[in-house]
Amino acid sequence: MKRLCGMAMIILGGMCVSKGSLAQTQQAPQSMPQAPAPQASTPAQQTVATPGPNARQLTLQEAEATAIRNNPEITVGKLQAMQAHEFVREARSALLPQANLSVTAVDSNPGTRISAGYLTNPTVYPRAAAGVTVNQLITDFGRTQNLIANSAFQAKAVDQNAVATQQQIVLAVDQAFYNTLETKALLQVAEETVKARQLLVDQIQALTNAKLKSDLDLSFSKVDFARARLLQLESQNNYQASLSTLSAIMGYPEQQEFATVEPPMQTVAPAVDPSPLIQEALNQRPEVKSLEDQVSAAAKFSKAEHDLWWPTINASGAAGLAPVRDDHVSSSYGAVGLNINIPVFNGFLFNARAKSADLDVELRKKQLQDLQNNVARDVRNSWLDSEKAYERLTVTQQLREQANLALELAQARYKLGLGTIVEFSQAELQKTDADLQDTDAHYQYLLTRIVLAYEMGQIR
Repeated sequence: MKRLCGMAMIILGGMCVSKGSLAQTQQAPQSMPQAPAPQASTPAQQTVATPGPNARQLTLQEAEATAIRNNPEITVGKLQAMQAHEFVREARSALLPQANLSVTAVDSNPGTRISAGYLTNPTVYPRAAAGVTVNQLITDFGRTQNLIANSAFQAKAVDQNAVATQQQIVLAVDQAFYNTLETKALLQVAEETVKARQLLVDQIQALTNAKLKSDLDLSFSKVDFARARLLQLESQNNYQASLSTLSAIMGYPEQQEFATVEPPMQTVAPAVDPSPLIQEALNQRPEVKSLEDQVSAAAKFSKAEHDLWWPTINASGAAGLAPVRDDHVSSSYGAVGLNINIPVFNGFLFNARAKSADLDVELRKKQLQDLQNNVARDVRNSWLDSEKAYERLTVTQQLREQANLALELAQARYKLGLGTIVEFSQAELQKTDADLQDTDAHYQYLLTRIVLAYEMGQIR
């Protein structure tokens, strides 16, 4: 709306019609009739400015697909999701056997013993041997399973974050696409206004040369034409800026020349009650799902931290050959064993870890509650914006119709010599502003529908 009001201020000489009327100026002499300014069409009927010869047709679906394919943020999200799934495999590896091959060669002085740094003093014999060692976790009473579940929920959360990133990119593309369509439509209004004002200047110039119009009439018409040219320049700049934004979001380093194709879309009234929309958003939004998975992951990790106090039972086995050896070393070896590790005291380390994990669960729950409240607020506000935009369609259409009627009446009075150039000029300005308001209302309604769909998690 700020952009629209700025355009209207250029047309109206510093005042926006929606907030004030034109300042009255002195009356011009009564004169002969003038031809009416061309009527601007409705947004659905407008033929936007012809794109350049190198411009290519671009639909909304093509723009979305290109952005998803080219935008680096999408690739980053996918890579993070792949990385998170590898963490699940990493945690699951603790349940599988751990096997190692070893080759050892030792040379020592006869009867050498390790005497310092150990409670025992084993003898070191010269030897060359090779063997295999296998370790298998039998049970840790659920700790490893909880760690695996924690990694799985973390991976699901990252998957949802990737979906959320894609939805944000699609939303940005949709907004840029419809902004491009709107700026093209506003540029068309500006170009039609310039043509109408140019025609009026030419007519009054001819009549002034024939002494049928005053110089004041000619001055007013030239001022209005200059304002229309300023509007056209502003509209052209906004259109190029919207193309630049659309190109960047689609992943192009340089501005592309697109001929955007307006998709068919019906004007549908918003829902009467936002409560079902809020519930759907809470069920569909990937950000909410991601945080729910993070809460579940934190709960599993907390359980795993509490399980640190349970014993762990491991089985180990080793076998090998020593072809080169001292006489005291056997030519082969083999052994199996079972180890039970029971934690007794470690300076309250496990207690602190369990308490920290419990606090993290509460933290995640509060974050989820806050996010749900924000989602409900955003959906309700988007619904209100959509409802207001829908009602604005009717108001701006009525404004356009009344502006058309006012222009026709002002033209008739001007023909009959009952009105002045000021009255006729003001009616033209009001007509231009009504065209701008109606065009903006049309696309703002479409944008509010897109934002509402995003807030509900319906964008794919």
